[in-house]
Amino acid sequence: MKINFSVLLIFLFFFGNAQNNQPDTFVKDNFTKQEFYIPMRDGTKLFTIAYIPKDISKKQKYPFLMQRTCYSIAPYGENEYKTKLGPNQYLMKDKYIFVFQDVRGRYMSEGTFTNMTPQVDRKTKKDVDESTDTYDTIEWLIKNIKDNNGKVGQYGTSYPGFYTAVGTLAQHPALVASSPQAPISDFWNDDFLHNGKFMLGYFRTFPVFGVQKTKPEQKAWYSDSMIKSSSEDGLKFYRELGTLKEAYEKYYSNNFFMTEIMNHPNYDDYWQKRSLLPHLKNINHAVMTVGGWFDAEDLSGPLNIYKTIEKTSPKAKNTIVMGPFSHGAWSYEQGKHFHNQIYFGDSIATYYQKNIETKFFNHYLKGNTKEDAGLPEALMYDTGAKEWKEFAQYPPKNAQKINFYLANGTLKNISGQGFSEYYSDPNNPVLSSDNLKDFNGFTPRNYMSEDQRFVVGRPDVLTFTTDVLTEDITFAGEILAKLNIASTSTDADFAVKLIDVYPENFKPKEKKEGVIYGNYHQMVRSEIMPARFRNSREKPEALVANQKTAVNFRLQDVVHTFKKGHKIQIQISSTWFPLFAVNPQKFMDNPNFATKEDYTKAFIKIFEDSAIEVEVLK
Repeated sequence: MKINFSVLLIFLFFFGNAQNNQPDTFVKDNFTKQEFYIPMRDGTKLFTIAYIPKDISKKQKYPFLMQRTCYSIAPYGENEYKTKLGPNQYLMKDKYIFVFQDVRGRYMSEGTFTNMTPQVDRKTKKDVDESTDTYDTIEWLIKNIKDNNGKVGQYGTSYPGFYTAVGTLAQHPALVASSPQAPISDFWNDDFLHNGKFMLGYFRTFPVFGVQKTKPEQKAWYSDSMIKSSSEDGLKFYRELGTLKEAYEKYYSNNFFMTEIMNHPNYDDYWQKRSLLPHLKNINHAVMTVGGWFDAEDLSGPLNIYKTIEKTSPKAKNTIVMGPFSHGAWSYEQGKHFHNQIYFGDSIATYYQKNIETKFFNHYLKGNTKEDAGLPEALMYDTGAKEWKEFAQYPPKNAQKINFYLANGTLKNISGQGFSEYYSDPNNPVLSSDNLKDFNGFTPRNYMSEDQRFVVGRPDVLTFTTDVLTEDITFAGEILAKLNIASTSTDADFAVKLIDVYPENFKPKEKKEGVIYGNYHQMVRSEIMPARFRNSREKPEALVANQKTAVNFRLQDVVHTFKKGHKIQIQISSTWFPLFAVNPQKFMDNPNFATKEDYTKAFIKIFEDSAIEVEVLK
């Protein structure tokens, strides 16, 4: 039971795909399953499963739709069938040759697993990476599965989204359509780190990524090292965890991935090699990148991959879709679509699957690849207006940059000359949520739209708010925090939250029981930045105590209409626990190994010439 539970968690929280839990005979009635090992150019064999339509023939040829994953392609055995195939039921019913592959070092495949396999730019015949594995797999499939139509598409969510994104670099002529969904683009800003800041809320996930297998495995070999919850109060676990150093030494000193993170606090060669973005060049097929505005794991990945391909690959038919989803939530239908406590509409996942995803793959894999699929360049859900919006380019061409200055508790269009001040104590950090059960989750999810009233009034949180809006205002595009700070300490983190404050009498169309929606402080976007990286990610610098210093960083994008009668708010703090590890607030060569003795209390000033720069639709 323990193994089954851990596998279920992985599929729900990372793979974003709850489809395989529904009994259905369609797959077995309509597909033949085949299992085989595909040899890579270095001799490593990757375990692969194909579900081939039973009516395939020279007159009825089918394209491939492939997913490569580190999360298992179970069930194994040629008589054991998945109950759902592909990214959605519509594509399954349309029928493809569905292919699933365990990547190197995972489950039934040979080789050694590494996180975010570094991409090799100048390849020899012996060099391998995920793009060469993708190429070699496609080449084998085209040659060895009869009556295919010569076209291949690939898709994947979360880590499989990374394998899809890096697979765009395979440059195989048969690869005509790729859909990276919630993909990782750079580990420095996705999943485990945000601007290099360790995301403690991921602590329970490390057995999945940091334990090597020693033989072919059909079940999760790392289950015994999974941390079990002992209390409904998940904060209790993190309170008792101690420092990051103590937590590492207690639970994960033998975990290779956690050890790599602990030993590489700066953006050194280890992290640089694992960034996909510098390699995304000369892509010449159709790419549809998909993400969720409330994806706590991989929000920056989809945005950065789309923007990079847009700049570097003019031949790519490049599309982005961003919906009101948490991690992978577009792959299953809720009916009444909520994120946490906020309602966004009905059947939103179905709309995406039926009208966007299915159209994308059917067009490029079964239609004319030389013609455009007729999809919008950017399909973005406005999380304030609660509606889809289409843009001919993204960020929108008609967006205008505006500064909101942080002055004496208000957001204004002119800067001031004073400052606001707060007291930050690493021993008494600001909580990231008041939902104690949520801290027991495998990964954080709900905080991305959570009500932020629970921290208002704390002496270590600054709040800046507009007057009540007299008309709608739509933020669409990038957000930049331009902070001018001074601290009595030599290091500090800066967590910035953009918040939509609802009217006192607000009544939603759909609500959750027991929630007070009047004056709800809905978080719209947030990010954290260690001041040590303000000038360079590679070479951190200490703060000079009490010296005014600029700390600028991006908060990720947003498409959100703040409605008439609402207010716009910014909150700033220097701790955000247990979502992120506590900064000792004392500059250290490696703060991951800080002890309690290093924890330094500080008074921190935010000067009134600090601003939040946003892009506003005209």
